[in-house]
Amino acid sequence: MDNDLLIEIAFRGMDPSPAVEARIREKIAWLRQYYSRITSVRVVVEAPHRHHHKGRIYHVKIEVGLPGRRDIVVGREPESDHAHEDVYVSIRDAFDAARRRLQDVVAKMDAKERAQRR
Repeated sequence: MDNDLLIEIAFRGMDPSPAVEARIREKIAWLRQYYSRITSVRVVVEAPHRHHHKGRIYHVKIEVGLPGRRDIVVGREPESDHAHEDVYVSIRDAFDAARRRLQDVVAKMDAKERAQRR
């Protein structure tokens, strides 16, 4: 990982986990393989207290900073998806959504740049 990348990982409603943090860092590296100019990534993993579920449904929010003060924000709050009782599934789905959003933004930036060159 480049030293110029600002990474912030926070846990809410749960104890910090080195294994979960390691998976998040792997996913950040995966995003950077697609677009290396990412300037910052902030990830919040939240396990809200639920009285009506046997397990916790994890919420993952990702903010990806891009050059030019653009940010991509993805929040995965799948209230009824019990697959998200697994924190790793929640992380995977949130980063998949972030990559899709990143692809859209990069495609628009590329199209704008091509149009300006004409």
